[in-house]
Amino acid sequence: MNTQRARSNNLQDEVLILGGGVAGCAASIALARKGRSVTLIEREPSPRHKVCGEFLSGEALEDLHALGIDVASLGAVPLNYVRLAAARRAAEAPLPFPAASLTRKALDTALIAAAVAAGVNVLRGRSVQSLSRTTGGLWTARVDDGAVYEAPTVFLATGKHDLRGHARPKDPHQWVAFKMYYRLSEGQKTDLADASELMLYSGGYGGVQPVEGGVVNFCCVVERRLFARAGLRWEGLLRKMQQDCPHLAMRLEGAEPLLEKPITVTHIPYGYIRRMTEDGLYCIGDQAAVIPSFTGDGISIALHTARQAAAAYLAAEPAPVFQPKLRSAMLPQMRLAEVAANGLNNGLARAVLPFCLRVWPGAMRVTAKLTRVTQPAATVAPQLSANSI
Repeated sequence: MNTQRARSNNLQDEVLILGGGVAGCAASIALARKGRSVTLIEREPSPRHKVCGEFLSGEALEDLHALGIDVASLGAVPLNYVRLAAARRAAEAPLPFPAASLTRKALDTALIAAAVAAGVNVLRGRSVQSLSRTTGGLWTARVDDGAVYEAPTVFLATGKHDLRGHARPKDPHQWVAFKMYYRLSEGQKTDLADASELMLYSGGYGGVQPVEGGVVNFCCVVERRLFARAGLRWEGLLRKMQQDCPHLAMRLEGAEPLLEKPITVTHIPYGYIRRMTEDGLYCIGDQAAVIPSFTGDGISIALHTARQAAAAYLAAEPAPVFQPKLRSAMLPQMRLAEVAANGLNNGLARAVLPFCLRVWPGAMRVTAKLTRVTQPAATVAPQLSANSI
């Protein structure tokens, strides 16, 4: 699987996919199953935990089901409620669609295995240093070990990591995201139950939800200036978040952190949607669009853009035609999510939102529906229940 080919033989690959996360794997599976020769290059030698809320919306479950990924067998936890907490108030509403939670490490492991089974040539532990177009119209990817790979078509799926020469705009807010796994006390674990909780605090927000193995994922984002005020230390930032959001302090009381230190990523360009691309370069996942994390739609968008790009390529739709069409289709949900995110960062809104949602809990359901990726009606995902895992 990891055998390098000589440069002269690289032309046998029709498609080169850079990035072996959710989007890259999904696209590679779709293309390989249609008989295309695909090479996928992933920088990490093996799947690992990543900064991700790990929320699988109904759309994500449908796409994963279509790819043959049985999330229930992987231990996915069904989620039935969304809970919003700010200041000293909290409000709850049922989710308007089936949802689940699964660690990225488990999901990525399953997707890589499915890609290999579909016939994808998967190269792990290789970091692409540059991607350029030759005068003959081929794309050339240079890897850190000196190997060179060429193909007429490339899918750019490097996630939050930009490739030199193909970088997205800088993030003006300089968002910093953190992720930590905890084992909650029995009382807090029971109280959290099958809910995904959104915690609001000054300068950002965070989410707590159960994942497989009796563990919970706490993933949060904050503006760098506020992280700096906490001395650029996780412990200080966590104290500040708990002071601003007592519900978070309650949830983590007596919790055992399961990582030596949180996983971190910086400069996340929320609201970005790629306007255009070059011939033969399909941009998917976070390289196509970055929705605010509170929506829980990141994995769904990765799968959606991969499916749409693969379908466009198979239909001979050029990348410069596909990319702006994808942008136009996603623009309404992205703009609505940005407006909602700005509201969450407003102090007055944080103070009154839980009260308003208690009066009208349906508002959360409406917002959740409006920030979803539209799915074809023919796609049906299996229902998850507590008894199915």
